Amino acid sequence: MPLDRAFDADTLSGLRAAVLAEAAAVGMSGDRAADVMLAVHELAANAVYHGAGAGQLAMLVRHGRLYCQVSDVGRSRADRWADGNGLGPAQPWPIQRGHGLWLVHATADQVSVSFGSYGSQVTAVFTLPGSSS
Repeated sequence: MPLDRAFDADTLSGLRAAVLAEAAAVGMSGDRAADVMLAVHELAANAVYHGAGAGQLAMLVRHGRLYCQVSDVGRSRADRWADGNGLGPAQPWPIQRGHGLWLVHATADQVSVSFGSYGSQVTAVFTLPGSSS
């Protein structure tokens, strides 16, 4: 069953539990399910911290792969601050600043990142056990 869930800072722990359960339900081993959970948590935390303070997670299985898409659904915190605090325009989620996106790239089989006026969207793809990549 696909997982489609909104999140914010207050719901990140529940999101982690739901992602771990979903990854296990689609056949990921314990360690690999934990990798999925950690990667999605990093993406969600980035959406909360660098984005609009909230986001959306969509997980689905297609063609032997688990797709985990995290979207920031609004104006970034930097944009809101720029309106009155002079901090400048929004920047896409940082790749070099911390280890979050590095961890996502290290654990996922494929990662795509896009950003624009709509916000940011990152999709991490994990090959399911027994599927050819």
